[in-house]
Amino acid sequence: MKPRVYADGPDSALETLLLPLADGSLSWPREGGALFLRARDGWPLHQRALPGLLCEQSFKPDADALQRSGLALVEADADSRHPLVLVLPPRQREEARALYARAIARTAPGGRVLACVRNDEGAKSGEADLTRLAGPLGQFSKNKCRVFWTAPLDGPADAALFEAWLGLDAPRAIAGGRFLSRPGVFAWDRIDPASALLAAHLPGDLQGAAADLGAGYGYLASELLARCPRIASLDLYEAENRALELARANLAPRAGSVALEFHWHDVTTGLGRRFDTIISNPPFHAQGRADRPDIGRRFITVAAQALNPGGRLWMVANRHLPYEAELLAQKFASVRTVAQDRGFKVFEATRD
Repeated sequence: MKPRVYADGPDSALETLLLPLADGSLSWPREGGALFLRARDGWPLHQRALPGLLCEQSFKPDADALQRSGLALVEADADSRHPLVLVLPPRQREEARALYARAIARTAPGGRVLACVRNDEGAKSGEADLTRLAGPLGQFSKNKCRVFWTAPLDGPADAALFEAWLGLDAPRAIAGGRFLSRPGVFAWDRIDPASALLAAHLPGDLQGAAADLGAGYGYLASELLARCPRIASLDLYEAENRALELARANLAPRAGSVALEFHWHDVTTGLGRRFDTIISNPPFHAQGRADRPDIGRRFITVAAQALNPGGRLWMVANRHLPYEAELLAQKFASVRTVAQDRGFKVFEATRD
C-alpha cells in the first residue's frame, strides 16, 4: 500500500505514531485491542497485524478511507475502554486538550495513551498538555514529529483539570448568541469574513431546491434562507460531522418552513442529485497548511454537474485562487465577479 501523501508531504505523524510499537518501546495489547482517535489510514497501519483495532474519525474523507482499507469504525459517543488509546491530535488546542482528556477516559485501568504531533503543529505544547493530565511521559522525536506516551494509567493525574478539559470542545454560543459552534470546526468562534461577503451579496430571487456545499456550522445556509424566501428545500453537505451536528441545531428553527436535509458527505465524490441553487465557500486546505486549490476546483465541477439547466452557483474564494480563469468559464454558460473585498471574491455562475 502506498503511503498517504498530503500537499506538504507524507503523513509523517501517522508513521511516527506507530514507531514505539515497532521498536519495542511499547507492546500491542494481547487482549482488548486499541482505540485510535482521529484515525487516518496509511501504510503504517498495514505493516503488521493490529488485532482489535477500532478507529474513530469524524472527517468523512478519512472515515471513508479507513473503511475502504478494511479497518473498523466506531461512533464518537461510544464509551468502551481499551488498554491502548492512540491519538493524532488536531491543531486547534482546545479541541486537542479535550481529545487528550477523552483518550484518558477511554483508557482501561493499566492502559496507556500514545500520541504524536508534528513539530510545526505544536508538538511541544501537545506533550506538555498530556503531561499535565497524565503525569510523566515517554517520548522521542523523529520525522519532524514528536511521539509521546503515558505510563500505565489508573485515571488522570489531575482530576480537576481532566474534568475541565473534557468540556473544552462542547458546543457554545457565538456571534451574539445567533449560532452554536465549537473549537476545531472552520472559523469556529466567529463569522468567517469570506462567508459574510458571500451572504451579503446573495440575491433575493434565488429559488427552488438549494444546496450548501461545505456547510460548516450552518451560517451560510441560515443566511440563504433569511434572504431568499423562494427557496423550497435546502440540502447541507459537510465532511466534518462535528460541524454538521451544529448545523442541525442552528437550522432547527427553520425546519417548519423549508425542507431541510443534512448530509455527512465528501462533496468531491459528487452529489447524485440536482439543484436549482448552490452556494459554497469551498475549503482550500486539507491536511497540512499548503493551499489546495484542487479541492475548490472539484467543488466547482461537482456543482456544475448537480445544477439544473439555468441553475446558479454562488461561491466565494480567496482572490489569489484562479478559479474563474481555469474552470468556471469552462463549466458554466456565464460567469461574473460580483464583489471583491479583503482578499476574497464572490462569483455567480449560471449553467446553460
